Amino acid sequence: MTLLLSRRDFLGYSATVGGGLLLAGCGPSDTPGAVAGNDQPRYGGRLRLGILDGNQSGNLDAHKPIGSGIVRGFALYSKLWEWDEQMQPRLALAEFAEPNADASAWTLRLRPGLEFHNGKTIDADDLIFSIRRLTDPQLASPYAALLHWVDRDNLVKLDNRTVRLGFRDGRSYMPLAETWVNFGGIVPVDYHPVTNPVGAGPYKLKSFTPGQRSLFTRFDNYYKDGKPYADELEIIDFKDQVSRLAALRAGQIDMANVMPTEQLPILQKDPRLQVIKSVTGNWLSFDMNLDKPPFNDLRVREAFRLMADREELVRRALNGQGRVANDLYAPSDPTFNHDLGPRAHDPQRAAQLLKDAGQENLEVELITTPGPGLSSALVLAEQAKRIGVTLKVKQVDLATFQGPLKNDWTLSTGGSIGAPFLASAIHTDAPFAVSNKTHFNDPQFSELFLAAMAQPDLEKRKALVHQVQQIQYERGGMLIWGYADLLDSVSTRVGGAQSEESLFSTWRFEKLWLKDTA
Repeated sequence: MTLLLSRRDFLGYSATVGGGLLLAGCGPSDTPGAVAGNDQPRYGGRLRLGILDGNQSGNLDAHKPIGSGIVRGFALYSKLWEWDEQMQPRLALAEFAEPNADASAWTLRLRPGLEFHNGKTIDADDLIFSIRRLTDPQLASPYAALLHWVDRDNLVKLDNRTVRLGFRDGRSYMPLAETWVNFGGIVPVDYHPVTNPVGAGPYKLKSFTPGQRSLFTRFDNYYKDGKPYADELEIIDFKDQVSRLAALRAGQIDMANVMPTEQLPILQKDPRLQVIKSVTGNWLSFDMNLDKPPFNDLRVREAFRLMADREELVRRALNGQGRVANDLYAPSDPTFNHDLGPRAHDPQRAAQLLKDAGQENLEVELITTPGPGLSSALVLAEQAKRIGVTLKVKQVDLATFQGPLKNDWTLSTGGSIGAPFLASAIHTDAPFAVSNKTHFNDPQFSELFLAAMAQPDLEKRKALVHQVQQIQYERGGMLIWGYADLLDSVSTRVGGAQSEESLFSTWRFEKLWLKDTA
């Protein structure tokens, strides 16, 4: 499991990831008012979302969600921040959230008048409880690793709505928002995920059958005035893509998130359905272990980057539903260095570099798992063969792929969501990264990265990140070949679903409505 976010978990055990072009559909205004035809938000009815899971151990835990519990969390819980349409954090329950001059402490202030589903006013004690629960070693949430430096034992209540948060060992921590936003649901001090699953999200729980379905009802005192629109939200679990597509086409569900690209022609031909194509920074990679030969040689890493025909990978592994990447993650981040373009496909130069490194006729095992990773591995293996490199593609199940050996593979497929740069790096290859499959460890990179972590000024941080990304581009261990589009499908009777540069066009439950509530 990845800790920034299990891409497979977050996307509902999907085929691809990816927010920007709406093929069909329309969106609501932010202010509800009188209903004027089907183009304006309407109240009432039951929205039905079909997801892939079928996992009997799925849960409702705000801070340790399993499987489709992540999707349900977007209905049940609200956080200090939420992702905006460009996959950047914006204030949600927080009225104010800012670091001090060196990002060694943050001041967090709740909006006034917030309520939980049970009517309790949300206060600083609930905020402190929520932070401590997420980071509690007894809970052992895998997502707590992203807040490893939070000093959970020295949270200071400044008043009934305000908390000061600091970090252990004098650490500076600028990316608090983007590392906390996914799993930072604010819950009451008497919260329990089974006996008292109370939050402040747009819908409150009515019933839950793990691995089958969950039903939620509208929360009238949701902090976004006038929302949500539907009376009820039902999330239905499916075990496979085929049965979910059949249910969507039969009108048994209204929405299905993250559709496989193979189903796109069917969806586009059905006049009852809309397809929302989102163009995000969700990335796919081949991860090279720098602690092991041959990838401890910079020339071999550069050869693999030049050997990869990225256009072909996007065309074949993603069925054209994506774009070429430049070996760097977080392209939507305002600090991203867009001057570093994708490497040109140069198999001749790749072959020469391998010869110079004494690695002619190289053989390497490439570990992958079903989905776009497997597709990309098979394509790369064909490309490698053209210059005399043998990639032995080995497919393992997801549990093995994400298990104890995940950081030991010599070469493996990878990828994650298009989160902001600092958060992505903390997960991937920065100092104290929680899942560094490449074992990248560069002193200059580390020094610059830690300086960026302590720099609240955007322009100054941008200059530091550009230097960091130059090092990743030249010496890092990831071949990031593509950014994958995300395909969602909704019935034409659903309003409010819009393309984004995020993953959430069918997860923003508060802004979706039914045009026909009969």
